[in-house]
Amino acid sequence: MTQTDDILSVDGLSVSYATPTGTLRAVRDVSFTIGRGEIVGLVGESGCGKSTLMQSILRLLPGAARIEGGAIRLSGEDLAHAPKKRMRQLLGDRISVVFQDPMETLNPVLTVGRQMIDIQHRSRESRAAKRARAVAMLKRVKIPDAETKIDSYPHEFSGGMRQRVAIAMALMAEPDLLVADEPTTALDATLEIATIDLLRELQEEIGCAILFITHHLGVVAELCDRIDIMYAGALVESGPTMEVFRDPRHPYTQLLFACDPAQIAEQRRHLPSIPGSLPDLIDLPQGCIFAGRCPRAEDRCRTEAPAPRAAGGSEQVRCHFADAPRLEVPA
Repeated sequence: MTQTDDILSVDGLSVSYATPTGTLRAVRDVSFTIGRGEIVGLVGESGCGKSTLMQSILRLLPGAARIEGGAIRLSGEDLAHAPKKRMRQLLGDRISVVFQDPMETLNPVLTVGRQMIDIQHRSRESRAAKRARAVAMLKRVKIPDAETKIDSYPHEFSGGMRQRVAIAMALMAEPDLLVADEPTTALDATLEIATIDLLRELQEEIGCAILFITHHLGVVAELCDRIDIMYAGALVESGPTMEVFRDPRHPYTQLLFACDPAQIAEQRRHLPSIPGSLPDLIDLPQGCIFAGRCPRAEDRCRTEAPAPRAAGGSEQVRCHFADAPRLEVPA
């Protein structure tokens, strides 16, 4: 894939928060790209920086946060320093978002139709034409009886239908980039599968790039072309999804995959977990950010930060021992 094919390019991004006890470095030197028509999964524990990274791309960071360095580009256009007016033009047009809980994003006192018509405010078509387009989009996301349902309020839809409405609204503008922030977390297994299939179908039809943020490894394996693994604000491993799943090279990735409930073959009282706790992002340790929890860590890991390099099928691994045999993780 050539550079001109990149819809989103994040290069050396660092984001911090000002706190009463010091500067919290939430995202540090993160780099990745998403090509046209590509779906990239961003995975990691709670608190790893996924939400901060998403907010940085959308320029929706809270007041205490600031971008310390790096670049964010949408088809070559700088987003990190774009004026607010320009970001308002891009959001909802070339960049769309699907959030985790549609009840927090859909206005409860307006009908779904009113909201779907209102988001077409940049179009010069008549209101009737906008309504017809909204109905057509609801049909595309498999909302039954769309002509009637369009006049319903969000609370009159089931959870799965509300999420499909949110996806319909996000894709109405046929954006270049769709950011999906854990859109399947609140759904049961059946609805989750249906939502994944729907996203893939619409993405292939529209041709947009998707950044899919989740902690659900099964969804990533099913949906995403590539996977980026974050830990404590840093990108520790990335590469083609199946290559990384087949042969993860970073100890954190290996332990994270071992904690996936889908990998547990026998019934047990306790689910597996990664020993230790996340490092203090205000007082960052020297060396590898994962050294304090890594069973493979040596003295070098505690003093020297590993540079990213290719290993196995992964294109980027931040580990001194990325070529070492895989950890023996207890079953």
